[in-house]
Formats: sequence, C-alpha cells, structure tokens
Amino acid sequence: MAYNVAIVGATGAVGQQMIKMLEKSSLPVKNLRLLASKRSVGKTFLFKDQSISVEETTENSFEGVDIALFSAGGKTSAKFAPYAVKAGAVVIDNTSHYRQNPDVPLIVPEVNAHALNDHHGIIACPNCSTIQMMMALEPIRQEWGLERIIVSTYQAVSGAGAQAVEEAKKQISDVINEGTAVTEVEANILPSGGDKKHYPIAFNALPQIDLFTDNDYTYEEMKMTKETKKIMEDDAIKVSATCVRVPVLTAHSESVYIETKEVADIEAVKKAISEFPGTVLEDNPAEQIYPQAITAVDKTETFVGRIRRDLDIENGIHMWVVSDNLLKGAAWNSVQIAESLHEQGLVHPTKELLFELI
Repeated sequence: MAYNVAIVGATGAVGQQMIKMLEKSSLPVKNLRLLASKRSVGKTFLFKDQSISVEETTENSFEGVDIALFSAGGKTSAKFAPYAVKAGAVVIDNTSHYRQNPDVPLIVPEVNAHALNDHHGIIACPNCSTIQMMMALEPIRQEWGLERIIVSTYQAVSGAGAQAVEEAKKQISDVINEGTAVTEVEANILPSGGDKKHYPIAFNALPQIDLFTDNDYTYEEMKMTKETKKIMEDDAIKVSATCVRVPVLTAHSESVYIETKEVADIEAVKKAISEFPGTVLEDNPAEQIYPQAITAVDKTETFVGRIRRDLDIENGIHMWVVSDNLLKGAAWNSVQIAESLHEQGLVHPTKELLFELI
C-alpha cells in the first residue's frame, strides 16, 4: 500500500528536510502534497524528480491524505491538525502543541514505538534536544535503569529557525568584516523572539532558549524534563536541564550526567550504546575521537562519546551526545514515526479525539 502524504510547513527548514528524508525513506509514498502559508503558494520543490507546487494550508487541504507531517508552528498545528484527522489522515506533529496531551503519544521510534498503538489520529514528535538524549540513554535504561539525569545543552542556532541562522551569519560577518563590536551588532531574534530583550549569538553563549517559566527554568528546559518522563513512562526519573544556545549553525551537543539504578560497567555501557539502532559510538580519547557538531550535520544518527564514570559517584556516568537537530531532532524522527505506523499497520483514519483537540 502506498500513501498520500502532506507536509505542512513545507518551505521551512524542517519541512525541506522532511522532503529529503521522505525520498530516502522506506515509506511508500504515492503522492506528496506541499502545504504552507499563502505567501509561499506557487513555489516549487523536487520530490523524486517530480516538481511539486506549494499550496496554501486550509481546512480543506487534507482530503485523501493518509499521513500529514506538521512543522509550521504550534498555532498552525492547533488550527489545522484536527481538520486533517477529520479528513482521515494521521497527523505527525513536530511542534510542542500536543506533546503533553495525555491522549497523544510522544514518540522516538527506537525507544517507544509500542506507544503508537494508543494513537487517536495525532502523534507528537519530541523536542530535538530530548530526542537525541533519549537515543543515548535508552540502551542504558533498558539494562541498568535510570534514577537521575542532569543535562546541559549546547544548541545550534538553526533550532530557532532560518531567520535566526541568517541573523547569526550577519552578526559574525559584521564583527569580522566590518569591525563592529560584538556588543553592538543588531540582534532581533535570540534568545527568544517573543521575549523583551534580544542579544547577539555571534561569539556568545546564551543560557536561555524560549521564555522563562515561573520556576526560573525555561520552557525548553521544562520540555526536556516532562518529555523524558513521558517517553520513558517513568515519572520517578529525576531530570534537570540547562539549555544554552551557542554560535553553531546546525547540530545540537549535550553534556549528560546520569545515575543508574544498578552500577554499570563502562565498557558494557559503550557496547550497549554501539549496538542500539540509530546510535553511533565515537569514543576513543587516546585518538581524540568524540562526537562533534560539524561531523554530525546531514546525518540521521545520534553520536555518543566521552563516556566515563563519575569520580565520586559509583553509579554516576558522564557522556557527550551530538545529533543533527533538523534531521533526527525533527524531520527524520517524524518520517521514522510514519514508517513505524506503516510497519505496524496503524495508518488508519480516526476521528475519536477531533472535538477534544479543537
């Protein structure tokens, strides 16, 4: 069986990667529909040597669509995903809008594809920084259990969108080529477009991603905390995150500290990670081999290295985790969810939650 697939937000950075990932995917695609805002109508993109024109996203865009991949912002998902479900499509949403809805599975296919059995037409793709951490930690959780996670992220500018990338490039150019002081470059987007102040990312590190919540953690940090517990189906895991934006264009890096329930042999941990689907072990300090952002770009795997026991805590382990935030962190994970639905025979129309989700 082949499917009619729609991409909502097809002209964005993640939408463009979704097109590329679908080309490489095992998912049988009969027709592809590219949807975006009105201003993008008429743009054309290639899919398997076929030129496809972008259409405006409307309530009637989903007739005949089997799978709809959403990556156009939470407001767009909130407005149009229920109409896609009503038309008979299964929605895979890459925004944060449905992630904490108890009736919506939050899926990293290598970790919890079994949770797809409970979908009611909408499936959420986790936050990019959460996905790569889950990939690194799941093989450890399966074997030794997890009690605590402390993560510090070093997140690429592309996670804030294409405009943030262009602003970062301009800031760097202004400093290097124009002699502008770093503190004087124009900044209109980061650390969060919706906040009161904006700071340069050029030659800087910003310990704020998204807005601050009432507990002084940012929404990004709370996403990692809540999503980890939901994906691993364990509210008892202690999770704390500090999320930082750094002047890297693509690929997020993370310093992850964990405490396991049972003391784990480090070599056994490395072996478990190396054998887990979708992860690549890059860990040879003697040869200076470890994951790097620049070598993870355009790759779908999650790279793990610098694995070592804590010097004071017997069940404590440190590691370094890197992945392309636009691919495994977004587009590829979404396409993998579609593949899992196909493999499990779960691509089917449903309207059970329509009126609850509108």
